[in-house]
Amino acid sequence: MKTPIPFYLQKILNGVHDHDSGEVADYIPELASANPDQLGVALCSVTGHLYSAGDAENRFTIQSISKPFVYALALSELGLDAVRDVVGLEPSGQAFNELSLAKDHRPVNPMINAGAIVVNQLINGVDSSVEDRVEKIRSFISQLAGREVDVDKRLCDSELEHAERNLSLAHMLRSYGIIQDDAHDAVLSYTSQCALSVDVRDLAVMTATLANGGRQPVTGEKILDADVCRMTLAVMSSCGMYDGAGRWMTEVGIPAKSGVAGGLIGTLPGQIGVATFSPRLDEQGNSVRGTAIFRELSSDMGLHLMSTENRFGVHPVRSVDEDDETAIIRLQGHINFTATEAILHELEERQFSGKRLALDFSQVSGLHKVGRRMLKEGLRRLREEGNEVALVDDDGLVTDRAMSDGTVLPLADKEDYVIAGEEV
Repeated sequence: MKTPIPFYLQKILNGVHDHDSGEVADYIPELASANPDQLGVALCSVTGHLYSAGDAENRFTIQSISKPFVYALALSELGLDAVRDVVGLEPSGQAFNELSLAKDHRPVNPMINAGAIVVNQLINGVDSSVEDRVEKIRSFISQLAGREVDVDKRLCDSELEHAERNLSLAHMLRSYGIIQDDAHDAVLSYTSQCALSVDVRDLAVMTATLANGGRQPVTGEKILDADVCRMTLAVMSSCGMYDGAGRWMTEVGIPAKSGVAGGLIGTLPGQIGVATFSPRLDEQGNSVRGTAIFRELSSDMGLHLMSTENRFGVHPVRSVDEDDETAIIRLQGHINFTATEAILHELEERQFSGKRLALDFSQVSGLHKVGRRMLKEGLRRLREEGNEVALVDDDGLVTDRAMSDGTVLPLADKEDYVIAGEEV
């Protein structure tokens, strides 16, 4: 059985494809030439399962999405107290490129440009050369992505030609003694960080690493401490979407960070990392279609961080019993999107063939609508592969058993797996 998750991701892309408001970032020549119709999405579970749809292999520059990851690197190198000495933790309530300093002249948080420039200057020590600092960041991002990423030098040069705002921030920070480096070198180092070339699959895996307590879910490498990930996600949730962070967390509820190239990332701790790419930006510099995708994921897939239905804490597959003719998959707990992904992955891995197969909901406490929809699609695909499929659902949790081809999932008796329903 091929998992239906990429199919559902593509459906979400289809639903936002016609959103044509917003403009590419025309204040940077290289970004102004971006194809505004590009659209991609990727999702990575903390178990290392990666799914994508659309223009998932298209490379773009990471831009401000680099900020939480470089902040995590600074925390890892120096600890919270040393980092907090030069940058605060409070939302600014202002645009990303405002100076936004506290009374002691520290930038109010590391997600705005002033704060990110300060954090960049901490990496590899304050006496580091620009080249060594950029290489340290590039190597770290490559670890998180699980492949070598590179600086897009052409884009970097294009941004530096229009970096007056960031240069003014760097000069002001230097005048207050918050950074020690020459202002031009500080901006060159920060701009190089923003010019790293990635795709949505890279970003989904990187974000899933934060969700997974610092262990890269695909390579298995332990990169960051869990406390560093916790602090980074906390700052993303309160400051990641700038002056719209409160509204975003209320309406979408996924710790997130955007970039002016069109990327957008979000994560649910302990569950998944998500990334989208679409270059059309709104007035706040966030991807229009990327924002719409995250809203859909939050509402349709139940991914709001504060949702009372986000209770996936145990493995959703309690057991799988099978013989030559019959298989029953016993589920447990609350079946939300993350639990459904794990169930579908197990069904795909086992490659059932020609069996009477049933999903047993006897120990399931709740079922989210997206879980119901995707599990039905998975069973439909198993039936197409020659299996006889059914549900054990004495409590009637699956309120709608109609499948996408117009048939209805039959019910089974868990004692002997005799089919009790019929197709219509």
